[in-house]
Order: sequence, then C-alpha cells, then structure tokens
Amino acid sequence: MKNTKTKLAVLVAVATLAASTALAASPIGSEIENARLMKRVRKELVTLPFYGVFDNLSFKLDGETVTLYGQTVRSSTRRDAERRVAKIEGVERVINNVEVLPLSRFDDSIRRRTYRAIFRSAGLYRYALGADPSLHIIVNRGHVSLEGVVANKMDSRLAYLAANQVSGVFSVTNNLRVEREY
Repeated sequence: MKNTKTKLAVLVAVATLAASTALAASPIGSEIENARLMKRVRKELVTLPFYGVFDNLSFKLDGETVTLYGQTVRSSTRRDAERRVAKIEGVERVINNVEVLPLSRFDDSIRRRTYRAIFRSAGLYRYALGADPSLHIIVNRGHVSLEGVVANKMDSRLAYLAANQVSGVFSVTNNLRVEREY
C-alpha cells in the first residue's frame, strides 16, 4: 500500500513537472512570462528616485532584450534606469536610447510655467498626483511635448490648450493617449 502511494506521488510530481515545462515552452507560457517581465520593468522605471512629471520613460521588450526610450532632465535617471532594468531576472541585454535633455534656464522656466498652466486648469490637477504622474511635460529647446495617458479627449484638449498659452513656447505636440473614447 505504501509502495503504491509512493509511486502515485512520483507520478503526480512527474506529470506536474512535465505540464509546467510544456506551459513554459508554449506560446501561452512565454506570453505570461513576457507580461510578468514587462510589469517588472515598468515598476522599476516608475519607482526611480528622481523620475517625475518632466521625465518620460518607455521601453520595448524583444525576447530578453529591453530597449529604453524617452527623455529625462537628469543623466542620473538615465543611468539608474539602465542599471535597474539590467538587474531584473530574465533581462539579458539593455539598450539605452533615453535622451538627456540639455540644461537650460529657459526650458526650466517653461517647464514650471507649463506645469502651473496645465495643472491649474479645470480639474487636470489629478494627473499630477501620486508617485507616477500620468501626464508628463517634456521641454526641449522651447518645444513642449505632452506625454502620457488622460481619461478622455476633453482632458487631452484642455492640457494642449493650457500648454499652448504659455509664453515663450515655440510649439506644443500633444502625444497624450486617451483612456476611453466618448
């Protein structure tokens, strides 16, 4: 009787191992692993110490290679992003295409004024709340880019209009993605 229970336990263990190996090798298993890896990379990026509303980081996952994109005002944020992502289990290579924005008092002034203009407009303040703001303001040599996600088209339009009214801004590009259409 004891011998039968042992054989049954071994059989169940072998079947479980075979099923988990088949799942990991299947497209569904790799999709699950990719989703898990993407979640980890995103978490590492948004929890960087100096990542904020004036930075925009994104990434692309291609197998075990992560390519980082975006813009940041600090070179340390660029380096920290690469280091953190490289330490994630399952990441073999990191390609860092993050642009460090040039130092400029003019751009810093535009950043502050655009921030005030947008987040003081008709309920848009909620996009600046929390550790990971959903609306990012990128200023490069007087040109403003709005990046991130907003709840609806009206919020996207309001942010664009507010940024367009800031004096000294040469152009505004609205790259805001809308969460839901009405």
